[in-house]
Amino acid sequence: MNRGLLILGAGGHGRVVADVALELGFRTIAFLDDAPQTPDVDMGIPVLGPLQLAETLLEEWPLACVAIGNNQRRQRLFTSLRSAGFAMPTLVHRSAVVSRFAKLGDGVVVTAGAVINAGASIGNACIINTGARIDHDCVIGEASHVAPGATLSGGVITGARAWLGTGCAVRQGVRIADDVLIGVGAAVVCDLTSAGTYIGVPARLAPEHRQ
Repeated sequence: MNRGLLILGAGGHGRVVADVALELGFRTIAFLDDAPQTPDVDMGIPVLGPLQLAETLLEEWPLACVAIGNNQRRQRLFTSLRSAGFAMPTLVHRSAVVSRFAKLGDGVVVTAGAVINAGASIGNACIINTGARIDHDCVIGEASHVAPGATLSGGVITGARAWLGTGCAVRQGVRIADDVLIGVGAAVVCDLTSAGTYIGVPARLAPEHRQ
């Protein structure tokens, strides 16, 4: 496999993405990152320059992945790069379990130990992080992040740019609006119909978001 992959973002998630890509057989990888202090991010992978260089590298690096944790920024970069002509591959760690009956969009990254069951649909530019569990018929909106150890029971639907925090649990059939952030270890037992941060057991809108 002689493909190369340009990864936007050389932080922690970028290194995880690079590790997945290497395992999948990408022989040539390079980063773009706005932080000047990361010449090779300790992996022997070069940082070619800042993020703004991306479109000038299209001919040499036609495959790209946006490895930026912030959902809004990741979605903007994904949309911009795809419009410029980059192909945005889906990357799935070999230890992840993804049903043949699940659907993964472009630019999705599924990291080690995650499980995605039959009928689930994952939108473009999503992160399904380490050990996350997404059960049957869930629908995850574009540019969302299902954090390490999060568990979604069957039929959960999230809007775009949702952030489901580490170790949270979501009851079957729950609907979650765009731009919702669910805190670490929260238990979501009813629909979350407006954007904001939800914390606790059961999950409730954080005080600073209440009117």
